[in-house]
Amino acid sequence: MIKVQIREEEEFIKLGQLLKKAGLVSSGVEAKIVIQDGLVKVNGEVDTRRGKKLVDGDIVSYNGQEVQVLK
Repeated sequence: MIKVQIREEEEFIKLGQLLKKAGLVSSGVEAKIVIQDGLVKVNGEVDTRRGKKLVDGDIVSYNGQEVQVLK
């Protein structure tokens, strides 16, 4: 499982940003496409909102990889 740290001064990270930061997509455009196509799950459920706010403990699944958000 990949772990991604949220910046200290922020309370959340957006779904599209998380995919890029974790290295699962190469660009914001790619993130938008895979999210809108329903290929990304947040805490086990498909979420098609690129701007979905993720907080400490959330788990994102995409393309056989899991990413956990840490504060």
